[in-house]
Amino acid sequence: MNHEIDETKSLEQLEGIQWPAPPADATGLVKAAHDLRKLPVGRLDAHELSRLIGQDIGVPWLLPLALDLLHRTASDQSLGGFYDDDLLTAALTRKSHVWKSNPRWVTKMKEIITALDDISPHIQEDIQEFLTESDENG
Repeated sequence: MNHEIDETKSLEQLEGIQWPAPPADATGLVKAAHDLRKLPVGRLDAHELSRLIGQDIGVPWLLPLALDLLHRTASDQSLGGFYDDDLLTAALTRKSHVWKSNPRWVTKMKEIITALDDISPHIQEDIQEFLTESDENG
């Protein structure tokens, strides 16, 4: 997948697939995912990206955006700034085939991990699994 993404387009436009309306009794997450697919991907914030990526929605387009955001904000964490652990977890826990498809994503994630100082034990486990899988596959 080419890293150049037209951030003015929605996932629906990028994928060329328009989902039908969610059922009336759909969960809030399902309804949110349907709505978020209609927004330009460049307008999605960390929380919205983590919700979609965590559900494996639009990963080829959204994971590069998430990695860019995580990379830009990694240094803020050491300064006591906010760092989105949910987005990091959503990205780290994608299946190994996602990472195999683009080794540059693996490199960028490793750079992000290296830049982080204070990582919760829960995320530390996700990091270790990611590093183990990426070393086995790389």
